[in-house]
Amino acid sequence: MKTLLKASAAALALSVAAQGASAEGKLVIYHWFEYMPQELLDKFSAETGIEVTMDTYDSNEAMLASLKAGGLGTYDVAVPGDYMVEIMANEGILDEIGDGELANIGNVTADWADPAFDPGRKHSIPYQWGSTSFMVDREVYDGDISTTDILFNPPAELSGKINMLDSQGEVLAMAAIHMGIEQCSQDRDKLKALNAMLTEAKAHWASFNSDTAKEVLVSGDAAVGQIYDGFGAKARAERASLEYAFPKQGYVVWMDNVVLLKDAPNRENALKFMDFLLEPENIAAVSNYARYGAGVKGVEEFLDPELATLPEANPPADAGPGAFIAVCDEQTQAVYDQIWTNLKK
Repeated sequence: MKTLLKASAAALALSVAAQGASAEGKLVIYHWFEYMPQELLDKFSAETGIEVTMDTYDSNEAMLASLKAGGLGTYDVAVPGDYMVEIMANEGILDEIGDGELANIGNVTADWADPAFDPGRKHSIPYQWGSTSFMVDREVYDGDISTTDILFNPPAELSGKINMLDSQGEVLAMAAIHMGIEQCSQDRDKLKALNAMLTEAKAHWASFNSDTAKEVLVSGDAAVGQIYDGFGAKARAERASLEYAFPKQGYVVWMDNVVLLKDAPNRENALKFMDFLLEPENIAAVSNYARYGAGVKGVEEFLDPELATLPEANPPADAGPGAFIAVCDEQTQAVYDQIWTNLKK
């Protein structure tokens, strides 16, 4: 019933947004939950006179499925992760940003100006970047947490108390890191081993939730939770016994991006919004709210000083390497999709 209600609500949101999307002075955003301060949207509207509507999703895969199921032509911009930008571009879902269409594109830092997932920034601008790992409640477990065993082969104290993100990309990438195998492996033996490991690990998990990843940790309903670092910082602010882990095997790193969608009904307003987010003061407001890093020059003077020392944003010297989620070829991706489908049953 909960799934049905959520689906109905999403369909209603799509319908309402579609009715107003083509009107002059509108902007329709498709965005992650709890990832944009309302005050910043209000500021954009006050400066431009553009009325903003925002719908939310809880994973890259959910966003892609919604757009392919009829969302194109409804939304102007979305905020996919790095690997999903590449997938969307390959599937023809993104519009191209022309030379000179963004006055503030020069504000993008050199590190993020020409990423492999969107060479030349033809379709996107940087939004926020960070990591995905997990948190452990130290009131429940005081042992070593710098290992992915916590998620996939946990000690008895944590078994049955683990929440995983409802996100195929993050879960399967972390599983590959745990096993020490390459992402998008085509080796059948490795894939069988990956599937077997995940099937065994699932017995230790209590739930798959992304939109309540912080809440289940803060409430104590989960003692371990896969989570994004900024969300983790917010969780720790509410429950001091939570600690973010940087496993020796490694962890996931990501860059979320604002993309211009194909058939955007308010394309000009979408570009105005992207330019607005490329202003240091504005994107710094997102970082102060969400607790992640920005990919824009000149933000430092506007950032909360605490961001520089957050334990969730500062890996220790013995942490494993960060790895972006890989984009698989179509045939290999079909295998990973099947592994994920079986895992969610």
